[in-house]
Amino acid sequence: MAKTVGILTGGGDCPGLNAVIRAVVRRAVSLGYETIGVLEGWRGLLENNMERLSLEKVSGLIYRGGTILRTSRTNPLKRPNGLAIIKENLQINGIDYLVAIGGDDTMRVADGLFQDGVPVVGVPKNH
Repeated sequence: MAKTVGILTGGGDCPGLNAVIRAVVRRAVSLGYETIGVLEGWRGLLENNMERLSLEKVSGLIYRGGTILRTSRTNPLKRPNGLAIIKENLQINGIDYLVAIGGDDTMRVADGLFQDGVPVVGVPKNH
């Protein structure tokens, strides 16, 4: 069975987010992995709002600003059981690895998940 990579963008919008999404999808597909985009950052993982990503979906993204996944300033660390809900939704959706693209708060949540055993890569951004 193919592994699945989840991708999210958290925090404020900034240039380069779509380029990172595109790069992750292209590499994952080249390795035979499936990719799922988490819509609206951590909110999408809390509310189970996701969509499959394909090479076609990310074609041409390198030239587009912003993020096709949309973003939010949702911080699961400020919600009761926020990390547990995220871990459950990762499991429900068969997401084996997570790529979190964002700033300080996004990286803190990613670190919390990593400390709790979730395979996660943080891609830091700066406005």
